[in-house]
Amino acid sequence: MKRGKNYRGVVAKIEMNKIYILSEAIDIAKNTQRAKFDESIDVAINLNLKKSHSFRGVLSFPHRFGKETRILVFAKGEYAQEAEKSGADYVGSEDLVEKIKDGFLDFDVAVATPDLMPLVGKLGPILGRRGLMPNPKTQTVTRDIKRTVQALKKGRLEYKADKEGVLHFRMGKCSMNSSALYENFNELLSEVSHRRPVDVKGNFIKSIFISTTMGPSVRIDALRALEDIKK
Repeated sequence: MKRGKNYRGVVAKIEMNKIYILSEAIDIAKNTQRAKFDESIDVAINLNLKKSHSFRGVLSFPHRFGKETRILVFAKGEYAQEAEKSGADYVGSEDLVEKIKDGFLDFDVAVATPDLMPLVGKLGPILGRRGLMPNPKTQTVTRDIKRTVQALKKGRLEYKADKEGVLHFRMGKCSMNSSALYENFNELLSEVSHRRPVDVKGNFIKSIFISTTMGPSVRIDALRALEDIKK
């Protein structure tokens, strides 16, 4: 595929066979932004996973970015009141189920109390294929409504490795200062390394790459990055 002059100019600033330390990679990403909009800075982490492993969870970055998360909560009684006080955008039970059946999907994440999951389960064909079904593994089926809604409002994200064992993450924006991006990356790496399956042999994190939305990838020294988060 033929690349434009602008893209080739960006690539020329990168030593393609070099493995960079994190601070260098972040500076390169920020300085190679070429789009007119505020590009995202993305991370791809290649993991040493077996086919039997299911690697997923939730994460909150110390420095928030992007639009505010729209939260829908399936709850009744005191839990519904708690959801409303905590800042949930939509709260209800049977009424929300019917609304979603009629096509309403104007939210980013759904949370449910355990007692309402039989009701919410009827929305499986709608919410499941869009990745919106509440799930205990992502802490979106819970009675701790206040803490969950507040964490989601602060930017808590769900993550899941793909079939190839790769985690794709958006860790910030080019407009953010380097120290904030550095701390967001370290939070991500710490979360991933602590979730290492007990039966994995050898290096769990095989490689890490950073790129902007429109730019080329830069490889990070994974071993050095892991040593840094232990300090």
